Amino acid sequence: MTNPNERQGDGRRLADFIRQNQAAIVKEWIEFARTRSPASNKMSKLALEDHIVDILAFVADDLESAQTPRERFDKSRGKGPQDNPFSESAAEIHAALRLADGFDIDQMVSEYRALRASVVKQWVAHHQGLASTDIEDLTRFNEAIDQAVTESVAHYTKTINDSRNLFLGVLGHDLRNPLGAVSMGAQWMERSGTTDAQQAKVVSEIRTAAGRATRILNDLLDLTRSAFGTEIPIAKIRIDIAALCREIADELRAIHVDRSFEVTHEGDPTGSCDPARLGQVLSNLMGNAIQYGDVSGPITVTVAGNDPNAVTITVHNLGPPISPETQKAIFQSWIRGQDGNPSEHSTHLGLGLYIAKLIVEAHGGEISVTSNEQTGTTFSLQLPRSDALDCVKRKARGV
Repeated sequence: MTNPNERQGDGRRLADFIRQNQAAIVKEWIEFARTRSPASNKMSKLALEDHIVDILAFVADDLESAQTPRERFDKSRGKGPQDNPFSESAAEIHAALRLADGFDIDQMVSEYRALRASVVKQWVAHHQGLASTDIEDLTRFNEAIDQAVTESVAHYTKTINDSRNLFLGVLGHDLRNPLGAVSMGAQWMERSGTTDAQQAKVVSEIRTAAGRATRILNDLLDLTRSAFGTEIPIAKIRIDIAALCREIADELRAIHVDRSFEVTHEGDPTGSCDPARLGQVLSNLMGNAIQYGDVSGPITVTVAGNDPNAVTITVHNLGPPISPETQKAIFQSWIRGQDGNPSEHSTHLGLGLYIAKLIVEAHGGEISVTSNEQTGTTFSLQLPRSDALDCVKRKARGV
């Protein structure tokens, strides 16, 4: 028997209400959407509607479909079935259009909040009360909207990431050749000799700038490669790691004549490494020590080869410490400067330490940092001496 005190709905299920009141729902939603982005001021009503009608149709159909407990669990987390995995849903197309129209992801998500609010407000306004079936419809409606939001956000994010990676890849490849030509031209002019000291200085600066730009491009390409889930390629040979450290220190000393470098080693300094890639890591660490370290103190590089299974390299400098908060994130991409803030003199993109970490891990090694006011800052690399240990470390990391 029905409880006489329980107020009943008006008899219409939510799916029917959405279909019958689609025009009013869309009209209210369009008024909200026009406030979300400057781009929407110039958009037509048709452009603003785009696939909201299709999304409403999907929601209405979903409300009337049978649903297993497992399907309900999945949709409560924004997941749902897709009839054709190779076709785009209305929510995915909506995300693509919003991205093209200049909407950011927060503005797009706010549209779904507005759509949810519009439907619920208008439906409740047509009811004297809510029946048990109405509560079930509201639950299913929210699950369907959550699924649409998840699809839109995932598609929006994927499109952004794909565009960024394509841009970085094209940038790296298209600029490498002209930069190579500039560098080779500067080197030829240096070898040919110049009678004017000012000309010689300019040529040297051109060569140095071209080399710096090339290194930045290499970092961008490495970042693109890692974003696609591909390990940075390395070609290992047996080398004297201490000799490589001295070579990198000599290169930097020639540029920064006012800085002091001390390179020492103990034990066996040989290991199986990619000299070009490891040199890239060492150059970055020593360069950071130059940029952020105390100019009155030396930059100390130590190679410890007493462990039969690994070689440890440390790069130490005195100066302002890296904060504990920054130390936790310093090997992430786009972190600039030792305090995480851009330096007015820095041309660093915040990729150097992130790329260094990728290179060290590609060798099967580990990189870490310690920093405090008393002892200064020390970056440590531990590299396996042999490929066998390298493989063990990779498996331990799940690579």
